[in-house]
Amino acid sequence: MLAVLSPGQGSQKPGFLTPWLELPGAQARLTAWSALAGVDLVHLGTVAGAEEIKDTARTQPLLVAAALLAAEQLPLDAAGVIAGHSVGELGAAAAAGVLTAEDAITLAGVRGREMAAACALEPTGMSAVLGGDPDEVVAVIEKHGLYAANRNGAGQIVAAGALGALAEFAAAPPAKARVIALAVAGAFHTPFMAPAETALAAVAERVAVTDPARILLSNLDGTAVTDGRAMVGRLVRQVTAPVRWDLCMRTLKDLGVTGVVELPPAGTLAGLLKRELKGDGAPEIVTLNTPDDLPAARDLIARHSTTQL
Repeated sequence: MLAVLSPGQGSQKPGFLTPWLELPGAQARLTAWSALAGVDLVHLGTVAGAEEIKDTARTQPLLVAAALLAAEQLPLDAAGVIAGHSVGELGAAAAAGVLTAEDAITLAGVRGREMAAACALEPTGMSAVLGGDPDEVVAVIEKHGLYAANRNGAGQIVAAGALGALAEFAAAPPAKARVIALAVAGAFHTPFMAPAETALAAVAERVAVTDPARILLSNLDGTAVTDGRAMVGRLVRQVTAPVRWDLCMRTLKDLGVTGVVELPPAGTLAGLLKRELKGDGAPEIVTLNTPDDLPAARDLIARHSTTQL
């Protein structure tokens, strides 16, 4: 079985969309999407520097646009399962047929702007916790009044909350764990993002949806969602709820996924999969970062698809 994955915030790199603009119609597509997102996606994906594309309001629609631009070059009807990490779920939902590309970009623009605004309300942040016993790590995170905002598997959990509590947590980390402060604007996927969830919900309820055309996994609990409107509700809820990528990877394993294509900017999710799904059952992975990677991605799709191409 083949899985297509859409990465989330933090995977972006300066200039990563430049080679994609050489494809016919790509620049026009991005220009049209820019109007919906409220940001210049062509500029952000080509000449903008690292600091500019780190801005949540810019990064989120940029990542969704990148994933969808590449997905249009693939025979996605052959994909058995689709999943996205955090804002990547919007790209995944569009790739699965729940949302149009235009609505996914629009929602990403709203999500990014509103989460950036929520970050400005009070000083919060996030820290990666590497190693340690997962249950113990979560217990210590909660003891400090923080939230386990991302459970990414492969020995990685992200703590989020007030900056003071994060500093105290870093000074007394869980046993056998390292704490690394992340350069993010605030505590994503926690109750601190409640204003953003409310704003996104108001827009999302007006979006037309259809049920997914293939298996679509949810970050809330790693389960497959078959109802389009329910999936959109989960996408909204995800703004304040933890990302359970560990459970998504468990579901990929349980489904018997043998091949994975990670959409651009690719690499982060592939790395987590390689560390989590080891041994004989490890899937073959293609990281799709430039159009030069398209032949390898199409070849993998042809060999791991259950659909005759």
